[in-house]
Amino acid sequence: MELTIPAVFFLVYAGMMLGRFPGLALDRTGIALLGAIVLIITDQVPVADAWTAIDVSTIGLLFGLMVVSAQFRLGGLYTAVTRRISDADMKPVVLLGAMMAVAGLLSALLANDIVCLAVAPLLVEACSRRGLHPIPHLLGLACASNIGSAATLIGNPQNMLIGQTIQLPFAAYLLDGGVPAALGLVAAWGIIAWLYAGRWYAATPVPHVDAPKFNPWQSTKGTIILIVLVVGFLTAPVPREVLALAAAGMILASRRMHSHKMLGLVDWQLLVLFAALFIVNHALQASGLTEQAVTRLGAVGIDVTHPGWLFGVTVVLSNLVSNVPAVMLLLPAATHPLAGPVLALASTLAGNLLIVGSIANIIVVDQAARLGVRISWREHARTGIPVTLATLAIAAAWLALRAH
Repeated sequence: MELTIPAVFFLVYAGMMLGRFPGLALDRTGIALLGAIVLIITDQVPVADAWTAIDVSTIGLLFGLMVVSAQFRLGGLYTAVTRRISDADMKPVVLLGAMMAVAGLLSALLANDIVCLAVAPLLVEACSRRGLHPIPHLLGLACASNIGSAATLIGNPQNMLIGQTIQLPFAAYLLDGGVPAALGLVAAWGIIAWLYAGRWYAATPVPHVDAPKFNPWQSTKGTIILIVLVVGFLTAPVPREVLALAAAGMILASRRMHSHKMLGLVDWQLLVLFAALFIVNHALQASGLTEQAVTRLGAVGIDVTHPGWLFGVTVVLSNLVSNVPAVMLLLPAATHPLAGPVLALASTLAGNLLIVGSIANIIVVDQAARLGVRISWREHARTGIPVTLATLAIAAAWLALRAH
């Protein structure tokens, strides 16, 4: 092993923390891929082992659900729902609650990243049209998409990974994740409403946003496929990745929606990141360093196999290296019956703390910036910190109740 594996692992996870390497045009995906390549060409991970290290079931589930979510975006459902809510005659605080409820529900069933990508520009446009301050509504969208995605095993990439790796039943997790997610949405709405009380209106001129027009047939088709898919997750003895790929196949076999547009909305960067991290983490586990680290932490009183410690370590690590790498690193320690829900809730809810805590936050901030609305780190943290603390407290209390 020499020092190659620990050196590559350290550099890859330092890159996950920093988001880039000075002097190199590499993002997190590029850093992880480069690390995997180094391990393969130095024969620390033989090519055959690299292929087997990649969890094809997780990749398949991710890909299938991305295609399903793309159907809703191209079918204009996100456009129709966002504009219908934003045009309704309701007070700003009620509008915030309605948008957060819908964003949370959509994110629980579809990839929360695509929900934010589709809804954020439309939300800025709607706020501009009504003379509303867009930032509280954008922060509500980001927080709700993260919180809502914690409710199911298909709401975000890390939950999919956890569900596939630990083989968590879809229905059983709904109780563990659904209750704290629902309560968390209410808490987040209350916090944002309190923070922005009296500051709902602002002049923010924004041009018309070009978004896919609502197509009743394509949206209905996507809705039917999604309903059948969720029912299958709940009742069918078929692996989730097979059901998701079957749904993607039905969507791609379309007479009107061109496949290159569908596949253009698939987050290939995320799929490559997953594959590369699978290889890097496999090398670390095969070297025995993971077990040594767990043993050493146990010697100083930190037992990451215990739900309490796992919850705390997941929260910290998710904000250091992002939630997907954190979950991949901690999965070997997920041996307790509640470890899956602990990992899923802690890693997802921790994502609201800082802008870089989740891809959904970054997407909302970037989409807003393109339309001239700037959300600073301080502005986000002013909302993200109390929302994170409140939702994590709710999740911890619920999991403690479930444990007893």
